[in-house]
Amino acid sequence: MDNFSLSSHFSRYFRISVANTPKLKEEVFRIRYQVYCEELGYEPLSKFPDHMEKDAYDPRSIHCLLQHTPSKIYAGCIRLVLSDSHNPDAKFPFENVCSDHLIDFNELGRSHFGEVSRLAVISQFRKREGEQKTPGGLMMFDDQQQEQGEQRRSPVIALSLYLAATSVVIDLGLDYALTLMEPRLARHLRMTGLKFRPVGQAVEFHGKRGPFAIKIPGLLADLRKNTEVSDLFQTIQASIAGKLFYNFCTA
Repeated sequence: MDNFSLSSHFSRYFRISVANTPKLKEEVFRIRYQVYCEELGYEPLSKFPDHMEKDAYDPRSIHCLLQHTPSKIYAGCIRLVLSDSHNPDAKFPFENVCSDHLIDFNELGRSHFGEVSRLAVISQFRKREGEQKTPGGLMMFDDQQQEQGEQRRSPVIALSLYLAATSVVIDLGLDYALTLMEPRLARHLRMTGLKFRPVGQAVEFHGKRGPFAIKIPGLLADLRKNTEVSDLFQTIQASIAGKLFYNFCTA
């Protein structure tokens, strides 16, 4: 284990990309259907007869797709929802769940924000105890080991998807990333340098979820404090750099 690194493990087994073609976007929607509809029952199967889970926010989103390279299986996805260029006052997804959030979009326009959402990892990559009932296999650290200050080195999947969304936020020059997540996940992400802070009260939504925000200026400095996570972020960033404009051209 001494020679183990998150970056080398990721590069050996996974590849992440921007879903910048109709075919790749269909893979994203199929993963979401499998996870949110078939596995977790968050959405009714009958709502998506084509077996692709989509919503009204997808046309204004950047989608990232994770592939398990040895098997060629698409294992997970995540998206970044952007402000609506045709309707500057259009809400982000989290606002439908947490209407009493603390973000003042009048002070800083919505175009400065993006919302990370629809994290999904298929069940065969959510095998450990406690992960099967969450869409992303979100337990990145073991609570007992966390108390002892020992970082748990896996799974790399959920972390890599969040880092991919972070890379997109940075490349687009946004000031804040928003998300709706479990408070426990927010605590775990803080250990990696992704210091999301609460911007509202947690509510019941497929378990306890609350609105969180992270300020992009200064984020890279926080990530660099964790060498392994910083190296993984650079690997992911290199994989998706320069592919965002094409995503909009093929939306």
